[in-house]
Amino acid sequence: MHPTATTSDDLPFRRADFASLPEALDYAARGRAGLNFYSARGELIAALPYAELRERAVAVARGLVRAGLPRGARFLLIAETDPDFAILFAACHYAGILAVPVALPTTLGGRDAYVAGLRRQLAGCAAAAAAAPAELLPFLREAAAGLDIGLVGAPGDFYALPGSGVDPRPFGGDDPGYLQYSSGSTRFPLGVDIPQRALASNCRTIVQSGLDARSGDRCVSWLPLYHDMGLVGFMLTPMFAQLSIDYLATRDFARRPLVWLSLITRNGGTLSYSPSFGYDLCARRAESGGAGTGLDLRRWRAAGIGGDMIQPGVLRRFAERFAPFGFRAEAFVPSYGMAETTLAISFAPPGEGARVDVIDRQRLAADGVAATVSAAEGGAARAFVFCGRPLPGHDIEVRDADGHVLPDRRLGRLFVKGPSVMAGYFGEPEATARVLGVDGWLDTGDLGYTVEGAIVARKAGPSGLSW
Repeated sequence: MHPTATTSDDLPFRRADFASLPEALDYAARGRAGLNFYSARGELIAALPYAELRERAVAVARGLVRAGLPRGARFLLIAETDPDFAILFAACHYAGILAVPVALPTTLGGRDAYVAGLRRQLAGCAAAAAAAPAELLPFLREAAAGLDIGLVGAPGDFYALPGSGVDPRPFGGDDPGYLQYSSGSTRFPLGVDIPQRALASNCRTIVQSGLDARSGDRCVSWLPLYHDMGLVGFMLTPMFAQLSIDYLATRDFARRPLVWLSLITRNGGTLSYSPSFGYDLCARRAESGGAGTGLDLRRWRAAGIGGDMIQPGVLRRFAERFAPFGFRAEAFVPSYGMAETTLAISFAPPGEGARVDVIDRQRLAADGVAATVSAAEGGAARAFVFCGRPLPGHDIEVRDADGHVLPDRRLGRLFVKGPSVMAGYFGEPEATARVLGVDGWLDTGDLGYTVEGAIVARKAGPSGLSW
């Protein structure tokens, strides 16, 4: 078995100029790129070319249509990093059904808490179907007990659905897309309604502007596929750009983080992302174990950071530790985004690296002004990383508590407007109205400030907003 090709020489490269996921996959399926799945030891365990992904997704879509699932029905998917999830997610789009990816269980809270959360999500989206990896099917069946869900099973059960005599009914550019459960500070995550237009817009601007993707790029990811950064950033955006992806499951990354870097080395990865803690974990593991022999990170041109507060010290330590293996600090691409905007809001310019703003933390706390100081001023200084400017077609404002727009270097609440913004929270009109105005401006719930159009943002945490 071999991984899928990095470049499809016989397929002209298109920079995500598609109106919907089915249209994008139809085109990508004409080339030789696709998805590749690796074990914790870095062994290739499955390769799924886009051509095979499309063929199998369309077959499942026919089965879902013949089984009687109406257009617009919701299909909850426990999102394991494997070919089954990718096939079922794409099948939903070809069947005109909204996929609803949800998280795998963690060690926090135990089985009962996970099942209770699943049940809330199943009920919240009024799921008509649900699928889980075979080993998690008992959890799903327990969560679905007593709910009106017609189809509950493992991926193989959906592959076995007969589909002869019916046609797929793929979503187009004016149709819905999928539901993405938010990971924000709300007690119970809400289903973010992402239409095809928002997905297409975000993928297009990421490819054309945020990462300047090009033929010959290759993606590597350990990010979970139930999270917007993993799903949109490293499954759907590469699909829109006909790029191959190499996957390491999140739990395997946590145990063996340097396998991530070895995959970048082995297959010539050029685009890969992580929150700050992923870079920190790699640097610490390398320092403690002396690992790194054989790494070659020279081709890694866009090392994205997002998903949490960007830590300048972490990036500096990572760059210093892996510079002997060809990593360049200029490859860092700080960014800002959230599920409610499909994924990305802003990117630092590729090749610029992490630009740091050192400010007086006491003045920021006292009067909300991000006044610059020297890093040598010790405890009075705090460093923040600029996350670039908003993507083309998108606007951002910093507002005070009364809704007035603030000038540069004044701390306030971040509001975003643009074609990537969600349609709303599924089935939650009051929650939608609290954050999404009739004028299209989204209250992100995050704090930040701007400097000549560049954003410094801090994500809202479980205990609220604080700096």
